[in-house]
Amino acid sequence: MAKQKTKSKKRKTARKAKAKAKHAGGRPTKYKVEMCDQVYKLCLLGYIDKEIAAFYAIRESTVNKWKVEHPKFMESIKRGKDLADANVAESLYKRALGYTHPEEKVFCNLGHVITHETTKHYPPDTQAASLFLRNRQPNKWRDKQEIDHTTKGEKITQPSITFAGSTPAQPTSPETR
Repeated sequence: MAKQKTKSKKRKTARKAKAKAKHAGGRPTKYKVEMCDQVYKLCLLGYIDKEIAAFYAIRESTVNKWKVEHPKFMESIKRGKDLADANVAESLYKRALGYTHPEEKVFCNLGHVITHETTKHYPPDTQAASLFLRNRQPNKWRDKQEIDHTTKGEKITQPSITFAGSTPAQPTSPETR
């Protein structure tokens, strides 16, 4: 009888191990390989991880877990964000310096549509230049300026005050206070 229990126990253990090999337990993942192309496009639109999670109706921690478990998913996010950032940086740079581009003007004259090629000019934008420089060279262009209000290493002493008919008071040094 003891042998029969041992065989039965071994069979149950073997069945459990086989079941675990099929599925580790927990909810099946929502991740699909097709998501890599979609998440790339979302990142080009400026989505951040929190917004990606909301799009897929998952938690942000799940997005972070997928980045670790699926290198292609991580690479898609990185490529999309890098390209979007580069495009915005290029546009900001152009805006800061000013730029021109060809433009087609459309007019209606006595019922006739007339088109004319022109060149549109955008002057430099000081706010874009300021933003660009503050981010590229923060030590030189930050809004907060640190000004040294000392006397170039000399100690500042308190002036003595004298009243008419009295002896001048001696200033006290910080060490004797």
